[in-house]
Amino acid sequence: MAQEKHEDEHRRSEGGGARFAEGRRAEIMEWMREEGSARVRDLSKAFNVSEVTIRQDLERLEADGQIERVHGGAYLKSVPHQVRSMALQHHENMDAKQRIGRAAAALVSDGETITLDSGSTTSEVAAGLLERRDLTVITNGLNIALMLGAQPSITVLMPGGQFKAPTLSVSGEGSADYFNGLFVKSLFLAAAAVSIEEGITIPSLGDLPIKRAMIASAEKVWLVVDSSKIGRRSFSAIGPVSMIHGLITDSGISDADRVRFEDAGIEVIVA
Repeated sequence: MAQEKHEDEHRRSEGGGARFAEGRRAEIMEWMREEGSARVRDLSKAFNVSEVTIRQDLERLEADGQIERVHGGAYLKSVPHQVRSMALQHHENMDAKQRIGRAAAALVSDGETITLDSGSTTSEVAAGLLERRDLTVITNGLNIALMLGAQPSITVLMPGGQFKAPTLSVSGEGSADYFNGLFVKSLFLAAAAVSIEEGITIPSLGDLPIKRAMIASAEKVWLVVDSSKIGRRSFSAIGPVSMIHGLITDSGISDADRVRFEDAGIEVIVA
């Protein structure tokens, strides 16, 4: 009886085929790259499948060498190295991210106060700001704070909160509270995916409060994402695209997508 139940559970977990399970495992890895670890029970609730199914997914990901399972969950194997080397996980499309970073940095003038979200693309924005004078930068990215804080002409402020090793950032309700009563000229916001229909989405529930607080405190919100993230959806919704004023991306954006964002009143800059 137990074996029959297990086999039936496995068939349901595949959702009609291996492609469905493969997609879920990819989303689990997005979660892990954001959080560093995950509990079986949390993943089960988030993906609306049984804990047996999640354990099967984690077994497969462990066999692929990406994670290590522990009692009740799993963790990302690369996290200790990332923290020691101050390296971010996402290295895809770096040429595009560098172009986006330069285009975003060009919008910032000396003497402004801005917010930089954590992330690989916003780190490239920071790299383009090193020569600015009398700049004040609020950031939840530790690597960004270290990069810009070494410049005597740049003042760096950081919220408190829970440290997230994979993204070298702080997040949570405490981080969001820091932005109450703050007003900045521009926010450069990171996300995992964006589409007109699904809005702006990320893999992490824990980052929702701080990202929404950053948006509320900014006069102008620029979403900085490479074109591979356009037309996709991640796990958690920050909100609709009406929350942003501009999109800075690369030349991979389709003409149709560009028109749709512009028709929604969003300025599009192609780097």
